[in-house]
Amino acid sequence: MSKKIDFLSSLKDLNEGDLKARIQEDELRLKKLEFAHAISPLENPMSIRALRKDVARLKTALGQKTVKA
Repeated sequence: MSKKIDFLSSLKDLNEGDLKARIQEDELRLKKLEFAHAISPLENPMSIRALRKDVARLKTALGQKTVKA
């Protein structure tokens, strides 16, 4: 749970450009993980779910910042 709280608190310091860059980076990493998992099973397949949730949190934070501006 503390990892999620740390992640959310780190998002408050980022501006819109940084959030967009981080979203693109994490989506690329997610695609690579999914591809690697399709070829041979990952040691921890739950990492895909965690990364997918992180991308969703990033997109939510970006949406909140655009609404405020």
